[in-house]
Amino acid sequence: MPTGSQLKKIAAEAGAGRNVPATRPLGPRDDLPEEYWSALLKDAAADGAPPGPQIRTLRLSEISWHVLRVSCTRCGRIVEIQKADAIRLYGRQAIWKNVGMRMLEDTCQQRTGRYEEDGCWPSYDAC
Repeated sequence: MPTGSQLKKIAAEAGAGRNVPATRPLGPRDDLPEEYWSALLKDAAADGAPPGPQIRTLRLSEISWHVLRVSCTRCGRIVEIQKADAIRLYGRQAIWKNVGMRMLEDTCQQRTGRYEEDGCWPSYDAC
């Protein structure tokens, strides 16, 4: 809390026109300035994608995590594999997307009977 003399000094400065903003601050109903929108759109994460390559497009040798996880967003099934085991089974140059699809292949619990719709919808993660 400011002291009484500090409050008098602040009031005197405000009365003299010093330290008073030239424009009023933006309110909830005011339009945001153009600089705000341009900075927001220039942001790397504005499109929702994380910076850098997505994990599903990396080769197994390029992934730094030790445990790889693929889950089905349709049936909720989760399959995990250690990176060392994945390299031993599929090779160092295998792409994680292909390995994950093979791990989930023909295991989706949601079946419709139509070939186009059956199968898992993978989501790739690393731990």
